[in-house]
Amino acid sequence: MRGKGWILGILGGLAGLALPAAAQDGTEGGKERLLRTEVVTVRGRRPLKEIGIQRTRFDSAALRGNVALSMADVLTFHSSIFVKSYGRATLATVAFRGTSPSHTQVTWNGMRINNPMLGMTDFSMIPAFFIDEASLLHGTSSVDEAGGGLGGAVRLGTGPAGTEGVGLQYVQGIGSFRTFDEFLRLTYGARRWQVSTRAVCASSPNDYKYRNRDKKENIYDEEMNIVGQYYPTERNRSGAYRDIHVLQEAYYTAENGDRVGLRGWYLNSNRELPMLTTEYGDETEFENRQREQTFRGVVSWERRRERWKAEANGGYLYTRMAYDYKRDVGNGTMAAMTRSRSRVQTLYGRARGEYYGGRKWLFALDLSAHQHWVESADKNIVTQEGERATVGYDRARIELAGVAAVKWRPTERFGMGATLRGEMCGTEWAPPIPALFVEGVVSERGEVTAKASVSRNFRFPTLNDLYFMPGGNPELRKEKGWTYDAGLRFGVGREEGWRFAGSATWFDSRIEDWIIWLPTVKGFFSPRNIRRVHAYGVEAEGELRGWLARGWKLELRGSFAWTPSINQGEPMGPGDRSVGKQLPYVPEFAANATGEISWRGWSMAYQWCWYSERFTMSSNELTLTGRLPAYYMNNVTLGKGISLRWAELELKGTIRNLFDEEYLSVLARPMPGINFEIFIGIKPRWGAKN
Repeated sequence: MRGKGWILGILGGLAGLALPAAAQDGTEGGKERLLRTEVVTVRGRRPLKEIGIQRTRFDSAALRGNVALSMADVLTFHSSIFVKSYGRATLATVAFRGTSPSHTQVTWNGMRINNPMLGMTDFSMIPAFFIDEASLLHGTSSVDEAGGGLGGAVRLGTGPAGTEGVGLQYVQGIGSFRTFDEFLRLTYGARRWQVSTRAVCASSPNDYKYRNRDKKENIYDEEMNIVGQYYPTERNRSGAYRDIHVLQEAYYTAENGDRVGLRGWYLNSNRELPMLTTEYGDETEFENRQREQTFRGVVSWERRRERWKAEANGGYLYTRMAYDYKRDVGNGTMAAMTRSRSRVQTLYGRARGEYYGGRKWLFALDLSAHQHWVESADKNIVTQEGERATVGYDRARIELAGVAAVKWRPTERFGMGATLRGEMCGTEWAPPIPALFVEGVVSERGEVTAKASVSRNFRFPTLNDLYFMPGGNPELRKEKGWTYDAGLRFGVGREEGWRFAGSATWFDSRIEDWIIWLPTVKGFFSPRNIRRVHAYGVEAEGELRGWLARGWKLELRGSFAWTPSINQGEPMGPGDRSVGKQLPYVPEFAANATGEISWRGWSMAYQWCWYSERFTMSSNELTLTGRLPAYYMNNVTLGKGISLRWAELELKGTIRNLFDEEYLSVLARPMPGINFEIFIGIKPRWGAKN
């Protein structure tokens, strides 16, 4: 297998570095120490607010297993969501339950961070190192968090480090393609204060090799006759990037128990957009670059009492993006073809209250507002008179939402809930958005619980859908639909021993007036409403964990999704063959699995994911460019923690795309083959206590 020799060399070298310290972790004088503690069994009741909710939580192992992961990587290997990636360190969006990226709402500490221009979120720009809490809200369960989540919602959050004194963590990563990743966290904890500063810097020329199957080179004999052909090996051209993130947090707990939090996240990104596999020009003849500066800030206040809870949040979001495309027009002169500039500002406010009426009732009220100001323009449009003009739009839009919810548990084995959501976007109100939830314990022996839910939902068109020039369609109707969920979850075993848990859910969504961008006879794309899309299927998750002999620990997790997403609208013309077909770039099947085994500070993790074929055209034609083959991905990570008197060290090596799979996530966008990265982390012992 290509690369096998140096793979073994890396893993062997990492093992050699960590072996001398093995006796310092879990052993004393070369002999194993065995500490026995009394077994304590803790039984808890499912919170009232979770009745009927379909939620997938990501634990610390998923978020911290590899410090260089983005949230796109976490979702790829730890959920059934399809992550559509345009290449390494480029745009990564998600398809949740067979829907489009704009149908997945994303919140960060309560504030929605979907771009109001595009309606979607780039998960490659969210480092997992900055996320302390992450969960998926499937279908109906997203109604409490945000409107418009026809597929669901992704909830992200940060929290106090929970340390005392001064703490420091630094990780240096060095990998293939001259990649350098640096991670720093400084913390300070006192009786009432928790302060944290996190920083990430990632850079790379990103010039990996790949076999270009969109081109063929001829082989000639001495008489210049073609005697054969082959696919050339090329490098990813013009794909360099440099991303810098800084996250500042401060939390204060008052004498009366009130908590105040301040979070500020700054992003500065400079990325080249790689050339397509179908382009023949030299990279020096082009400049295709995207720059972004984003600031997200949230201030929060929270008060908890025995029977009630109140909280208020306020936030501000600022994003400035610049996209430039230049081309050599001769004699080394680079002429600007596109100079796109956009600026987004959002003010956010939210107030929420919860009241518990004993052990059986929960009443909640949530009010939120997002005020957007968006400027989008191409400053390089040439008029018929040969003059340059600015073409775009400058719009403001307010989004208001109110949610009232009640949860009722009349017996220990049965509960139900109802939610009513109201939304206004601009000057248009959506009809009431109801959601009903029910949950019951089928068997206490296996912790078998059945749950079901139903909801209505609406999503308003994005600002680009309405006003983008050229192509925006102000006549678009809002998308609307009903979603149904029903499923089972179970858990057997004990928390202190072996435990196996899992769930299976059937869902069905029928969405009217689905918005899709289609080509026009004028040469550009424009959005239109498809009459109906039927997205349905099954989601399943499973987890096994336990302790083996002599300190060995094993964890296995996996998920599977079957997600047909069918266009059931009317044909838009005599040649329209999209009716009854799967939507483009939505795989019908997706699966992933993760296994981790640990012993005495050693850990080894294996990750696998698989996506079925995706169609690039709505007609699902089986042409060379009409479909992308199914592919699987394999990653392996080996790490060792070393405990010294003055510091804690961690050594880790990761191999991605272990079997050098050739694959595409998006048509004509090259993806890297086998690659590796080594990390060295240090936490000095300065008296900080967890």
